[in-house]
Amino acid sequence: MSYNKILIIEDEPKVALFIKKGLEENSFKADIANNGLNGLEMIKKGNYDALILDLNLPDLSGYAVCENIRKDHLTLPVLMLTAMGATEDKLIGFESGADDYLVKPFEFRELLARIRALLKRAHTYKVTENILKVADLELNSEAKTVKRNNKLIDLSLREFNLLELLMRNSGKVISRTEIADKIWEINFDTGTNVIDVYINFLRKKVDKNFNKKLIHTQIGMGYVLKDPD
Repeated sequence: MSYNKILIIEDEPKVALFIKKGLEENSFKADIANNGLNGLEMIKKGNYDALILDLNLPDLSGYAVCENIRKDHLTLPVLMLTAMGATEDKLIGFESGADDYLVKPFEFRELLARIRALLKRAHTYKVTENILKVADLELNSEAKTVKRNNKLIDLSLREFNLLELLMRNSGKVISRTEIADKIWEINFDTGTNVIDVYINFLRKKVDKNFNKKLIHTQIGMGYVLKDPD
């Protein structure tokens, strides 16, 4: 039997052991790193399927750890854990590359559901067509890389999945409801503008430095990725 392997970067031993025990009771393998530097080293060596990342660490912050992961072009799913629950804190977490955000204190059932949703999303796009191209934008679903004009673009898992959804439906308007269903699943809060936030993240990374804009808003309908030519 194959088990998903989760790394927990958490400097509070009781919290880390609580999460590890709960994951192992639910058929996961789990390792613990008590600071960001050790965690980054373990990520490079450990072939993990997902990361549970505390924000307030004694050396590198969770933000810095996440940014380092994305600089290495890793699409490892990251669930950020923190006592800081303000919207601004969440946006900073998402901008640093986190895929989901859970505020302490939390119920383990919710953490488990979010991890399972992230893993499901990470494995959903293993399909026959590995390389997608629209204009000079190229996405490799197997290597988990994105390039525009042959320049690598760093994306979080959530950003990657959103871009892949848009590219697989190139020329088709995708509604917010469809995006929420396919990308956010149980984690989506319909009272937030999180989809618009992520579209803006993608625009900054995919379109900002290029004359030809590929991501377009269809007012009242949704979003479409297309070659304007």
